[in-house]
Amino acid sequence: MMKYSTTLLLLHDVHKISPIFNLLMCLLVLLLATNFVWLLINNTRSSHNSKSKSKSISSSSPTALPPGPVPWPIVGSLPEMVRIKGSRAQWVSMFAEATDAGIACVRLGNVHVIAVSSPDIAREFLKTHDAAMASRPITMANQYTGRGFLSVFSAPMGPQWRKMRRVMSSNVLKSATLQWLLNKRLEEADNLVSYVYNQCCDNSGGDDFMMISTIVNVRDVAWQYSGNVIRKMMFNRRYFGDGRKDGGPGFEEEQYVEVARTILSLINAFCVSDYMPCLRWLDLDGHEKLMKQAIRTLNEYHDPIIDERIDGWRSTKDEIISCTRKPCDLLDVLISLMDDDGKPILSVEEIKAEVTELVLAAIDNPSNAVEWALFEMVREPKILKRAVDEIDRVVGKHRLVQESDLSQLNYILACAREAFRLHPIATFNLPHVSLSDVTVSGYFIPKGSHVLLSRVGLGRNPRVWDEPLQFRPDRHLSDGSCQTVHLTEPDLRFVSFSTGRRGCPGLELGTEMTVMLLARLLQGFNWSLPPVTPNVDQSSFDDDDISNSRPLILQVEPRLAAHVYPSKEPKFTN
Repeated sequence: MMKYSTTLLLLHDVHKISPIFNLLMCLLVLLLATNFVWLLINNTRSSHNSKSKSKSISSSSPTALPPGPVPWPIVGSLPEMVRIKGSRAQWVSMFAEATDAGIACVRLGNVHVIAVSSPDIAREFLKTHDAAMASRPITMANQYTGRGFLSVFSAPMGPQWRKMRRVMSSNVLKSATLQWLLNKRLEEADNLVSYVYNQCCDNSGGDDFMMISTIVNVRDVAWQYSGNVIRKMMFNRRYFGDGRKDGGPGFEEEQYVEVARTILSLINAFCVSDYMPCLRWLDLDGHEKLMKQAIRTLNEYHDPIIDERIDGWRSTKDEIISCTRKPCDLLDVLISLMDDDGKPILSVEEIKAEVTELVLAAIDNPSNAVEWALFEMVREPKILKRAVDEIDRVVGKHRLVQESDLSQLNYILACAREAFRLHPIATFNLPHVSLSDVTVSGYFIPKGSHVLLSRVGLGRNPRVWDEPLQFRPDRHLSDGSCQTVHLTEPDLRFVSFSTGRRGCPGLELGTEMTVMLLARLLQGFNWSLPPVTPNVDQSSFDDDDISNSRPLILQVEPRLAAHVYPSKEPKFTN
């Protein structure tokens, strides 16, 4: 049996390991001293030229960089970053939020990290200059998750990205494919309701079941639902092991989700070696060790299934594809793609990289939004009642919500949209790397800069949102129109799913998973604070990344007639 620690390491505490931290400081001092000597020599050699050129330089000086901390030579602001006791991402975002400009530049090593909290500037980056901002950085996390930058999210701009983008948009995540897999998603939506319902069943008195109120970990429910959906769509299976009779996860599924959470936290972390690759071999902040362990565990679940499936489709792993079978899930779709000569379009490594990426992308964002939405709605009973009333009016109590109902649940959509705005899954979106020098909002953005849209800074910008820290779904219905609410924000006043040329190709799937999860939980059950706690401990929900806070625990009881719920023995296939 595979082993993996069940305790997530808090990434921002790694620097407290004194030997590593001291070593880093010594290296930085050495680099600073070397740079100082180099500057003295260089300045001496060029002093006679500086006077003659001073006038021309002052008259034709380039546009200034965005405001930010004054960097050290060579290392930039890395020394300050490694000393941060809290979130490194929040530390970077703070500079953009603290300036009137809505943009900041923090140099880490020789990389200019550009943080943006102004919607106007964000639109200029990803609309006016979208083509110039369409690459991705070469990072440790992207290397491992993308198996050498092979996947659509990890690949820098170039032929590999264009190839994988075409595969995702034209084959894997197109509307027709998602409709083809509708029954698999509905099966997991039924299993979701069945599992929560089973927690409310008390058979302590014998064979007869009695409905009771019980306590439920909302995060576990949300994460497992998201994981179950993508596993069913990808592998046509819910469990890697035997699962549980009540529809809950077994050991393997719990380990799988925890590993995914570790990987996602590392993707969103600021790793020292990403900005000073010469230090990577030291793994100063411990990120690479954690990533290796987590990816190894994830691959131990994925690779045997993928290898067996490829053997069933292909007579060899890189030549002939069998034409005698039809795809039954997304893995089959990836394997069976052929070019005009009948050769596989994707290599084995490309398939494995894209499977990992799709699984990770589908798990965190929907579950995070729904957990936060429930937290806010329980605190505001009027909002909760209005949402439930909408479901009862549109769907009724005689059947469960279906995907065909979602477009009519505008208030539910508004609640999910507000959760994305106020409580994003991470401080920043994935970095956009500039392919050329550009000028944005009057500031010089050098080629190779990492441009980060601050999800927190945009979504909570007081210049854009009235009472930005208040959960108010009505703000997304203020125009009074009957048009369907969408989870995306084209004007970049907040970020739900990534946008631009490097935008999320799974937007449609992400929307369906998010709204179905929230609607099914609200329709099927009454949610309230546990009686032993008069108030939810909001201090545990202060972090912008919910994975760093304690999970939401709520009291739940069924609210529909017993015959509406799926059978107490949940449906599942292995």
